[in-house]
Amino acid sequence: SALNRSLYQAALARGIQLTAAYGMSETCPLISAAHLNDELQAGSEDERVTYRIKAGVPVPLVEAAIVDGDGNFLPADGETQGELVLRAPWLTMGYFKEPEKSEELWQGGWLHTGDVATLDGMGYIDIRDRIKDVIKTGGEWISSLDLEDLVSRHPAVREVAVVGVADPQWGERPFALLVVRDGQSIDAKSLKDHLKPFVEQGHINKWAIPSQIAVVTEIPKTSVGKLDKKRIRQDIVQWQASNSAFLSTL
Repeated sequence: SALNRSLYQAALARGIQLTAAYGMSETCPLISAAHLNDELQAGSEDERVTYRIKAGVPVPLVEAAIVDGDGNFLPADGETQGELVLRAPWLTMGYFKEPEKSEELWQGGWLHTGDVATLDGMGYIDIRDRIKDVIKTGGEWISSLDLEDLVSRHPAVREVAVVGVADPQWGERPFALLVVRDGQSIDAKSLKDHLKPFVEQGHINKWAIPSQIAVVTEIPKTSVGKLDKKRIRQDIVQWQASNSAFLSTL
């Protein structure tokens, strides 16, 4: 999971200086680290934090690029989003006894990570989401990771997972699953009020605000501690079908 600003600041408040890095099982494992160059070290604290929580710059011998759905290379302008693809001498060449999956992994001679990212002129990789977790609403893409970061800044929120759920009008809509801090409460309206300033500041579009939330005691996770978004989507479908009382809707 990507390091978000809220987690970074919570660690810093406890005297822990975090620096992000990026890798996956198929990359054995390190690809990049958020090393700050002299220019960034001389910048503001906010700018330093912004770059410390990115996936960072590729380590030596790693080539990184972003591509569209047809495999065309996209500009490294820090804004254009595409799938992160990689080349390096130590990357896995495929999956055991899964030739089709291996061929898909290495389309066009690059390892396809399945991550949506941007790449800037200094070489910094910023992971925006998993392709399978991007929320597609009304023809626009919403990063679940970006939205989770902003939601997590609400003072009542201890933990958050954002997923896309089917919507007959928009295709998908963001849904926020929340664990709140002891003695706190939150509903869809108060979350909307919290997110409005981020809309006004241009961090997100207004249609990124979740129209429905649920507060739970625990968010499902995989065996390695990642948010289990597949399970979360299944649970939400069941809750919506049964019109569960703990769902809060705008």
